[in-house]
Amino acid sequence: MDTLKITATANGLNYLPEYVAAQGGIFAANDLQVTAVARDPWTGVLDDIESGAADVALGGLWVPAMYAGMDRSLSVVGQLNHRFPMTIVSRTETAPISLGQLAGKVVLAPGAGGSAPYEFTAGLIREAGFDVSATRFVRDLSTAMLIELYKGGLGDAIILDLISAKEVVADGFGTIVFQHLEAGGIMPNSVYYCLSERVDELGDRLGRFMDGIATAMEKITSKQADAEIDAVLAARWPDKDHALLRSAATEMAEGGVWDSAVIDRDASDRWMRILDEGGLLAHVPTLEELQGAAAPVGAAS
Repeated sequence: MDTLKITATANGLNYLPEYVAAQGGIFAANDLQVTAVARDPWTGVLDDIESGAADVALGGLWVPAMYAGMDRSLSVVGQLNHRFPMTIVSRTETAPISLGQLAGKVVLAPGAGGSAPYEFTAGLIREAGFDVSATRFVRDLSTAMLIELYKGGLGDAIILDLISAKEVVADGFGTIVFQHLEAGGIMPNSVYYCLSERVDELGDRLGRFMDGIATAMEKITSKQADAEIDAVLAARWPDKDHALLRSAATEMAEGGVWDSAVIDRDASDRWMRILDEGGLLAHVPTLEELQGAAAPVGAAS
């Protein structure tokens, strides 16, 4: 059996198909033994693939995009999230809001784990024709720290992943008033990438790995993976409320997070434009450039 080592930026519920594929024996059926670790800080994934401690990194598409054209050459080999599973929780609003209603507010935007929560939200604000500078964002701190500060009274709203948002709401600290899943459209959020120089070497294993991811996505979205999901949730988050975890996983599945392991070309171009408007890119890479030699594995349809 061949091995494939994954290094991930988090232990996240949005990574569920990978966990289900391992739990349900899907990788094993593809003659793969997959091992995975989560790095904190997340930048450890870059060290891992550089040193060879891991073969593939799992994280935001914005990372290979920022390095495009530079000495560190990264190739995207597949997609794990087809949409962006984040929310905005408001301290005072109780009904869904438009992003224009954030004007004049203080919004906490976790950033220690990556730039996407703020950058994609800011991009949606610009797309809607509103002024990003009209909202004061508190950025660059961890989710845990900003949740603690929010509960202590800082800010009017906070951008959170779905399970954290449900926990904050259950604790009585606000209402989910905006869902990126619904309003954000298709967005290649979490992807797999490796050193471009290793694509040929890993190609066969990567193909079988992404086939396993696609199979797990299909099982989850067709509601045929309940036993595997329950086992994964119990093992990975034993201290969290199981009902809230299942609710969040169901919303992600029904909201399209795991609809495809293939990156959508238009969605990639849109995300690159948003990142470029935010000043994060030296140049705007095409999907072909992001995939590089890995195009046969993660090519858009």
